[in-house]
Amino acid sequence: MKSIFAVLLAGTMSICAVPLMAQRVRLAEGDLKALAGQKEINLEFVYTDMKVGKMSETEYVKKKKDEYNKKEAGKGDTWEKAWVDDRETRLEPRFIQSFTQFSGITAGPIASAKYTLIVKTIFTEPGMNIGIAHKNAEVNLEVLVVETADKSKVIAKITVDKSPGGSFWGNDFDTGERIAEAYKNAGMSVGGLVRSKAN
Repeated sequence: MKSIFAVLLAGTMSICAVPLMAQRVRLAEGDLKALAGQKEINLEFVYTDMKVGKMSETEYVKKKKDEYNKKEAGKGDTWEKAWVDDRETRLEPRFIQSFTQFSGITAGPIASAKYTLIVKTIFTEPGMNIGIAHKNAEVNLEVLVVETADKSKVIAKITVDKSPGGSFWGNDFDTGERIAEAYKNAGMSVGGLVRSKAN
């Protein structure tokens, strides 16, 4: 029985790993050795000039808000608020938790930390799940490692392309949940890169 369970678990893990292989995480500039021995790191998230699909974020939000409000009065306004609120309540916590786990460095809004990660979202693909059709979310990020005391001093730049977000079991009907999973996977990859390159 244990051997059957082990085979099933290994199969599930390998299937779940397939989407992660599609993403590309690389150290684009600089060196991460400055992070060796650091116990904490400050995190900041930036969303300015982000593209959503083929539109600017402003265009995308207006389009979705208008569509939802036409279907049901006020639904678009509720969606717009959730779109912004999800950053603080879902996306950022998933990245922070995953990064902390895989880097071994406690991350978060820690102003006293010597170094800061500035996580800028360049592109978001919200994906979809309407039952008969499914598409994972994706995010592209640029992560700068800077000195907290002088953020003009860039230590390194990491790029994350096509970090996927979606549920293996297909129950990710909520846009925020799909995107949150993309941030979780990005945090995992960036954390792993930091761990490997800092030592």
